[in-house]
Amino acid sequence: MTPLLWSLIAIQIVMGVFDTFYHHEFTERLAWRPSQRGELKLHGVRNLLYALLFAVLGWCEPRGLFAVVVLAVLVAEIAITLTDFVEEDLTRKLPPSERINHTLLAINYGAILMLLVPVLIGWAMRPSAIVPADAGVLSWIAAAAAIGAGLCGLRDFTAAARLARMSQPDASGLVAVLPPAQTILITGATGFIGARLVASLTTAGHHVIALVRDPGRAAALPPPLTLITHLDQIAPDTRIDAIVNLAGEPIGNAPWTAARRAAILQSRLATTEAVVALIARLERKPKVLVNGSAIGWYGLWQDQPLTESAKSHACFSHDLCEAWEQAAGRAEAHGVRVALLRIGLVVGRDGGFLSRMLTPFEFGLGGPLGSGAQWMSWIERDDLIRLIAHVIATDSINGPINATAPLPVRNLTFTAELARRLRRPALLRVPAGLLRRIGGDFADELLLGGQRVVPNKALSSGFVFRHQSLRSALEAIL
Repeated sequence: MTPLLWSLIAIQIVMGVFDTFYHHEFTERLAWRPSQRGELKLHGVRNLLYALLFAVLGWCEPRGLFAVVVLAVLVAEIAITLTDFVEEDLTRKLPPSERINHTLLAINYGAILMLLVPVLIGWAMRPSAIVPADAGVLSWIAAAAAIGAGLCGLRDFTAAARLARMSQPDASGLVAVLPPAQTILITGATGFIGARLVASLTTAGHHVIALVRDPGRAAALPPPLTLITHLDQIAPDTRIDAIVNLAGEPIGNAPWTAARRAAILQSRLATTEAVVALIARLERKPKVLVNGSAIGWYGLWQDQPLTESAKSHACFSHDLCEAWEQAAGRAEAHGVRVALLRIGLVVGRDGGFLSRMLTPFEFGLGGPLGSGAQWMSWIERDDLIRLIAHVIATDSINGPINATAPLPVRNLTFTAELARRLRRPALLRVPAGLLRRIGGDFADELLLGGQRVVPNKALSSGFVFRHQSLRSALEAIL
């Protein structure tokens, strides 16, 4: 084992650790995605093989038959990696950084094989034995890598077993209130909410026209549906019964720089204005436009319950939602009913803010934000899909409607319930000052501020939430 070979192995370890924790755990969150169960199993086997290789090569010289076994493990690792490449291509779209990292891992592994295989062949020519070999600090690094890889392998198998127990409720029943054979245009169709709405409509036999920015991401949407990349592709004589406008740049993914604020606002206004322009030129107008908005319209409040008739406090979130709602309201001039969904924190394991909390909480790194006294008005994702269908089907609903569960909770309660469900502590409180220094207004409005929102219109119109309490929602999701 030459210094160059050990250097390449060390580089492989560092890149593997980065890939596992940055991509698999924190950005892609594979342990909570049922579609990646097969990938997790492959990762588990590969990690255990890596643990064996690090432990053996760090402290021993395997000779004879034992060297042949190590060669076989190296070949098995290649086969597993190639299978993993296929599995990833079939089940998810890798981010550019993960593709680059995988390429570098493959190149470096090839270099390791070029140096290691001749050594192993030489050892294989000797009588079978396991000869102790101490490389000093390098041996201890290899031992640490072996333990880490072994633990990651067990983690992957445990996560895969958990995903096997998780079921996704039938999507078709979520829109049962709709008349049959509706044609519905959805913008933002590949998003966390939009994708589930598309699935519920198509499986229930409705026709979906999906406006998407990236046709590649739309490959995961269940057929049959019509994909478009621009509303001008819709002919004036097209029949559209309802429009659900959910398109917009994510608001909670990064601090609000001036450029970021402009992009968030423009993404919503441009699409909504295009939707109104489409309505104007359609020969047969849709019955309703269900337009996305958010409870941020109300601004920052303390403990006051907020119904749809409540006033607002000025802030960026309010300005954004107000401009968005006003743009959608122009559809009323064409005889279209407009419902403005002021959506709360959408709870689901596949996306949204909860998915970003699962990994740190699962590793015992979760806790309240600031004082924890701020209100969190939430709604379970399937309840939101059911509410959208209810709004489409109920002619009497127009104007703002709060899309939140009846029982909002404080941040302290939310973190405690999530920790209870995951059987983990939630003791690491994040200081408010730190959040403000990092995020500024973003932290004040989305993390430390809050609204105690009550869904008066939904309840008074006869809508029944399946998950009124957070505990019920988390037990169904996790």
